[in-house]
Amino acid sequence: MRKLIIEARVNEYMMREQGNPNVPYTPEEIARDAVACREAGAAILHFHARRPDGSPDHAAESYAEAVRLIREHSDILVHPTLGYVTLDAGPEARVAHILEMAQHPERAPHFAPMDMGSVNVDRYNAQARRFETQELVYRNSTGTLMHFADAIRGAGLKPYLVSWTIGFTRYVGAFMDMGLLEEPGYLCFCLTDNTFLGGHPGTLRGLQAHLDFLPEGRRIEWTVVNFGGNLFSLAAPIIAQGGHISIGLGDYTYHELGGGGAMPTNAEIIRRVAGIARELGREVATPDEAKAILGMKNPGPVAGAPTGAKA
Repeated sequence: MRKLIIEARVNEYMMREQGNPNVPYTPEEIARDAVACREAGAAILHFHARRPDGSPDHAAESYAEAVRLIREHSDILVHPTLGYVTLDAGPEARVAHILEMAQHPERAPHFAPMDMGSVNVDRYNAQARRFETQELVYRNSTGTLMHFADAIRGAGLKPYLVSWTIGFTRYVGAFMDMGLLEEPGYLCFCLTDNTFLGGHPGTLRGLQAHLDFLPEGRRIEWTVVNFGGNLFSLAAPIIAQGGHISIGLGDYTYHELGGGGAMPTNAEIIRRVAGIARELGREVATPDEAKAILGMKNPGPVAGAPTGAKA
């Protein structure tokens, strides 16, 4: 069976006061998590640039510094966000930091994300029976996505395709038909739970709906995230069906895993996923093996990357 690609989603916009003090904010903290997650079994690291107080930071310099530090100490593959905090900007501005980094090998990422449609991302409080926000829309028009596809391909990066609903998944097929996306595609099914209602629920039925609409005749590697919920209940079936796992404190605090009052780290979560995979007879992929599975080209030399790192 093909090796399992584990992606560590280390922070997103999760705040420490939401339940886990181990969420990394600064470039130095993100880089330390990258090293630890790589040692635990992750092949990819996804992060959002943050200020020291945890607020979003979309400056190109902040992303570049985090990527530089990661690549200085680890060979883990790097996947920075475009971020819905920039939705008031045009498509050129939203991808500008990625394209800037891609010009410099020491801070070039390996992936750039494309959420293949638009979705409401307001938070619902079921106990109070009300939405805590009412105007948050993750807006990605067809024209914007076409621009992203051209820009990401031109920069020599791998598009990280994200699907929140079946409609997004169908868009992937259309973009492949148009020649805007190359095979094998790397597609993340973004399930959502608890306060987030915009995606399919984090259940087998929610996942299966995506799988039922995968584009026929196309080579696609798929991974799964549960934004706002615990992914471990689906980990075994995902692994058994040949999918990959994207998981971390950015999506959910995983307070259930804490012992003696201590909250888990991103590396501890990755280590548990790797353990489940091995129990099911599936070994985890190294970054080089992940690149081979995904048909990726190396965007440049990795300064200071360990030559004998273990997954």
